[in-house]
Amino acid sequence: MTQTTPEASVRRQRAQVKVRTLRTDRWWLAPLLTFLGLSSFLVYGVWAIINNNYYVDPYIAPFSSPCLATSCPEGARLFGLAPFGDWYTLPPGLLILGLPGGFRLTCYYYRKSYYRSFWLSPPACAVQEPHGKYSGETRFPLIIQNIHRYFFYAAIVIGAILSYDAILALIHKPIALGTWILIVNAILIVTYTISCHSCRHITAGRLNHFSKHPLRYKAWTFVSKLNAKHQPLAWASMFSVMGADLYVRLVAMHVINFPYA
Repeated sequence: MTQTTPEASVRRQRAQVKVRTLRTDRWWLAPLLTFLGLSSFLVYGVWAIINNNYYVDPYIAPFSSPCLATSCPEGARLFGLAPFGDWYTLPPGLLILGLPGGFRLTCYYYRKSYYRSFWLSPPACAVQEPHGKYSGETRFPLIIQNIHRYFFYAAIVIGAILSYDAILALIHKPIALGTWILIVNAILIVTYTISCHSCRHITAGRLNHFSKHPLRYKAWTFVSKLNAKHQPLAWASMFSVMGADLYVRLVAMHVINFPYA
């Protein structure tokens, strides 16, 4: 006579979950809102690239800064220079957006966001994903995620340029609405950039003795506090750069036209 072990009995009685999830809350809402938010950024970015109304003195739209070719209006050129000369005649955004765009695309938070909302991998906790296997970030195209730290260096440069643009606007139109929109945007872009996990690691992540490096420890502590707010900063800076860019273009197109615009 065959005896049934307790383990075998448990295996026979285990519930067979054949549904996608047993969750009863609106788990699909977060990935849906994320999908809509990121899609709006992508759609706007394409429109901004093909729109040529990116400069009105002293404002330059963030999606087109810096402008580096002689085809750019003279006031829009970074430091008045045009290192790309006459050969580059395409929209400036097509050249520039790859740097901050690459930084956001490989950002640790954004990876989680679009993995869940676009690839459904997985769409939420305790929800089955439709993919049969996952190879990790070791094959193309996901292996590109590993160069995030290099995009971070480029994003620091872009943040500095946007800050420079905001300061120029402050000098020429200190009480104008557009000036303060560009200032707020520059602050959010810079804080989002330095709140990055890579920045935290670069600052002091490899130190064994914080006591021997007090300045780096203070910088690491500051970045760590920002890092805790990386997710809200990612969203705030994304919408701020879209809003600032759209504002400048609307002023350039004379859609917005009042004395302190």
